[in-house]
Amino acid sequence: MSKKDKIKTIEVDDVNLVPELLDGNHRVIPIVTGGDEPVEEVEVPEIIPILTLRSSVLFPGAITPITVGRDKSINLVRAVNAEGGILGAVLQRESDVEDPAPDDMYKVGTAARIIKILEMPNGNLTVILNGLEKVEITEYITTEPYFKARVTALHDSTPDVKSIEFEAFVDSIRDVALNIINVSPSMPKEAAFAIKNIDSKRGIINFICSNMELTDEDRQSLLEAPGLLARARKLLEILIREQQLAELKNQIQERVKQEIDKQQRDYYLQQQMRTIQDELGDGADADIEKMREEAKKKNWPAEVGETFEKELQKVERLNPAVAEYSVQMTYLQLLLELPWNDVTKDNLDLKCAREQLDHDHFGLDEVKERLLEHLAVIKLKGDLKSPILCLYGPPGVGKTSLGKSVAAALGRKFGRISLGGLHDESEIRGHRRTYIGAMPGRIIQTIKRCGSSNPVIILDEVDKVTVSNHGDPSSALLEVLDPEQNTTFHDNYLDMEYDLSKVLFIATANNVANIAPALRDRMEMINIAGYLLEEKVRIALDHLLPKQREAHGIKEQEMTMTPEVVENVIACYTREAGVRSLDKNLAKIARARAKQIAFDEAFAPEISMKDVEKILGMPKFLKEEYEVGGMTGVVTGLAWTEVGGDILYIESVLTPGKGKVSLTGNLGDVMKESATIAHEWTMAHYKELGIDPKLFETNDINIHVPEGAIPKDGPSAGITMVTSIVSSYTGRKVKERIAMTGETTLRGRVMPVGGVKEKILAAKRAGITELILSEENRKDIAEIKPEYIAGLTFHYVKTNEEVLQLALE
Repeated sequence: MSKKDKIKTIEVDDVNLVPELLDGNHRVIPIVTGGDEPVEEVEVPEIIPILTLRSSVLFPGAITPITVGRDKSINLVRAVNAEGGILGAVLQRESDVEDPAPDDMYKVGTAARIIKILEMPNGNLTVILNGLEKVEITEYITTEPYFKARVTALHDSTPDVKSIEFEAFVDSIRDVALNIINVSPSMPKEAAFAIKNIDSKRGIINFICSNMELTDEDRQSLLEAPGLLARARKLLEILIREQQLAELKNQIQERVKQEIDKQQRDYYLQQQMRTIQDELGDGADADIEKMREEAKKKNWPAEVGETFEKELQKVERLNPAVAEYSVQMTYLQLLLELPWNDVTKDNLDLKCAREQLDHDHFGLDEVKERLLEHLAVIKLKGDLKSPILCLYGPPGVGKTSLGKSVAAALGRKFGRISLGGLHDESEIRGHRRTYIGAMPGRIIQTIKRCGSSNPVIILDEVDKVTVSNHGDPSSALLEVLDPEQNTTFHDNYLDMEYDLSKVLFIATANNVANIAPALRDRMEMINIAGYLLEEKVRIALDHLLPKQREAHGIKEQEMTMTPEVVENVIACYTREAGVRSLDKNLAKIARARAKQIAFDEAFAPEISMKDVEKILGMPKFLKEEYEVGGMTGVVTGLAWTEVGGDILYIESVLTPGKGKVSLTGNLGDVMKESATIAHEWTMAHYKELGIDPKLFETNDINIHVPEGAIPKDGPSAGITMVTSIVSSYTGRKVKERIAMTGETTLRGRVMPVGGVKEKILAAKRAGITELILSEENRKDIAEIKPEYIAGLTFHYVKTNEEVLQLALE
């Protein structure tokens, strides 16, 4: 018998089952008529219309619905139904032929009468046919508007009613069919019900022939069998074969079910899937062959090619169901995607490179010159190990964005790796492939993403790498950032050496002191201190303002700013060495202008000071103007902060007491020590300083650093505190517009300090004209551009006495 989902109607074109004819399980059970007596005697005309069937055969005695879809077939059905005539149902040899010719159809078919026609919503017709008599086509008369043929009726010879042989065949057919239904759980129960309730020997044979899962050729051969006995004999042979197959399947399934465990079951299913995929041309083998073809085109070292082929052969031996298969495929895909020896050509037009750098960034001359030197050597020599540059300075001065400009100037790809808060060494070196979820390190991932082996890669915030129980990432960076070692960089996931010498690494940092000494030693340190007020104005007008206009959809003539207004925004609304806050304020102004444009409000194109105050509010900062000239005990110092330099006032005052020293102003340990040393030195040199020693016993001294909410620490306020303390004890005033920075010792020696450039910029912003520095800081001043120190007078000292002589009146 046919399978549960294979019970078929006789099909013409594409068959759709008719809802009105379905049973509860949505199957069509053909109706069989006739007892043991012959089928209804009909006189088949000599010439009848021929209806072509797809993949189905109509047997005599069956009443079956079919769906008619071809125009020619629809015309035929309507014409026959109107005349109440008979048609011939004939199987076409190839079911996929849309417009069959006479030679495309079998010669033997079945004469049928139309019982009913149903109109379907899609325009097709569902026709219920009653099979009458077997006929043979002798000649086709016409093909249009539908087939008509001359036929000869073929009466199935019926054995004698008392024929024991025929009765035995029929009983055997019935028993074998029922047994097939019992051993096959997929067979429908209604099929067994139908077989049991068909009394006609002719009917049971034709019913089973109609519903067996057979090829078109086998079903046609059953129809063409010469008589019922021959048909029954052939049908029994087929049923016995199907029964044996069904029993064998059950035995195999039962044995396999008991023997295989879950892994074997998965393997079995996967093998079936692979077979299906191979038939579709989209299996695992196809992926492997595709990888092998891609590998032939790769420009990589010979040892990489050997490793790839070895790993590929290992994959071919693996079952795709195991976890290692996907791990290996991911690894091979990485090998194919890495650029290896693929590099981009450097732009060696030095003038063009200089123009690109000058266009993108104002200032930063030292960095630009260093990069141009690198290009010049490549142009002359043809090759050069890329240096490791480290740009350090306060936030917002353009360290990170400089990397994009460098990449554009060199014509290289650009990548960025953020190291801020990185605490796992595997993020740099990668994980070993034995771990679940292993992946290559960020260096290899970035190179893969760039698609070349000589990109410019920014290592952002290298000073903010942290140490944890997962290792020390800064130590892992030693191999990356050492030009002598990075030619053979080893990534744990890749498990092969990769040449990083062609990569131009540019690290950025805010505080050099936080970089591990060994790591700092491997990089060229380039300081980007900060910008003068004049430089910020240029940057705002030439870079930031055009950028904000474009970002907010504002035309140039709709928003302009004068240098004076920009200078006011810088002085009153920002306090930084870079231009990040300035950029944010300009964005806020641009948004306000965009709103005016969108609401069609009247406005003047030029942003005025009044407009700035309306948009940004009242000034947040007072200009850093010197404001303590000619006072006793108040001295101006200079400090370095993460946002650049700043001026710092140190005050001291005497009050009646017993010689107690108190410190206020949220000071760190270093500044507290500086204050103690300054006071002790003053007491030790009271004679030289002209101080009455009784003042130390009858007065308390309070040393205060204003803005107590802001933590302050550092070794650069020593001489400032000495000057303040001495001024308070002697009553001598501090000279106007003078500032100082430097540490002191108990012997009175003035020690050098760092951050000189930032401090000088802060002094110049505040209107200071004279600066006192340690003699050892003279070399730092020589490295600063002359325009940065124009208008300033520098005094270099070695002892506290020299400081006091210069600072006090």
